[in-house]
Amino acid sequence: MATKGLSWCKGSSRHVLNLRQVTRWFAESSDKGWFRSLFVHKVDARKDAHSNLLSKKETSNLYKMQFHNVKPECLEAYNSLEIEVQNKLSLDQDYPCEVVGSWNTWYGDQDQAVHLWRYRGGYPALTECLKKLNNNQEYLEFRKERAKMLISRRNQLLLEFSFWNEPQPRSGPNIYEMRSYKLKPGTMIEWGNHWARAIKYRQENNEAVGGFFSQIGDLYVVHHLWAYKSLQSREDTRNLAWLKDGWDSSVYYTVPLIRSMESRIMIPTKSSPLQ
Repeated sequence: MATKGLSWCKGSSRHVLNLRQVTRWFAESSDKGWFRSLFVHKVDARKDAHSNLLSKKETSNLYKMQFHNVKPECLEAYNSLEIEVQNKLSLDQDYPCEVVGSWNTWYGDQDQAVHLWRYRGGYPALTECLKKLNNNQEYLEFRKERAKMLISRRNQLLLEFSFWNEPQPRSGPNIYEMRSYKLKPGTMIEWGNHWARAIKYRQENNEAVGGFFSQIGDLYVVHHLWAYKSLQSREDTRNLAWLKDGWDSSVYYTVPLIRSMESRIMIPTKSSPLQ
């Protein structure tokens, strides 16, 4: 009986081996054919870049997000210096840029400053501004002084989603939450389609400030910027969204698109247009 069982197992092994050989033959065949089509998901090529499909058509705004990690003992001096320079640049009509908001991180990366700039006119405006700043001796001295206060810094160039509000100055006091999502490559269009419907569930308390997606820097990154009166107001507002029919579906379909996510709670600096 044991011998028969062994014989059966050997026969099964031969069948498995033959199946593997057939499978390998199909997989390695030159035309690959129908067999591979059973396992490979085909995606139709897009007819346009997602930056053109998702960004605002009526404006040519380009945004820059700066993240500055400041030496703890220098944060107060850094804020004072940054405010002085921001005010000069925003008021000078020769520079096609304006600061949208400036914050210090309260919860998240500590001793961090976050700045959001707008360039009205897109990449040409950014290039013009950089050329002028590189010939501005006062600004170059500012950068040298600022460098002494920093541990590290990074930035991103962003476009704004067509279905979000354009960030406008607002009075305070408010706290701000920036929720940053790193998406799976190839999912930005799907994310935009879902959030174009979902944003209507998050307008009731005027909490939506702006929504952006990266173009240069870390790619497939989305930033959603929200304003709340307090941490308790944030919790109440977010809980209210779950009572609205449709919000749960939006969350259900967008979560699988995310590779990682981060939340920062930020306090505006004294000169920030978003207070």
